Amino acid sequence: MHDQGGHRCIICGQHKHEGIFIVSEFICDACEAEMVRTDATDAKYHFFIDQLKQIWVQKNA
Repeated sequence: MHDQGGHRCIICGQHKHEGIFIVSEFICDACEAEMVRTDATDAKYHFFIDQLKQIWVQKNA
């Protein structure tokens, strides 16, 4: 999780230094900002939902 000088974002998969943690998973600032701006009718909205499901799947595994 901490290799390459940052945390791996569960949305984009890139290692970044700035972002937020939800439970134990990291979301970079760029992905967080894009999720907030994405309308529920946008096709990418469902991608974000699927990525966020990883938080609960890993927590309950």
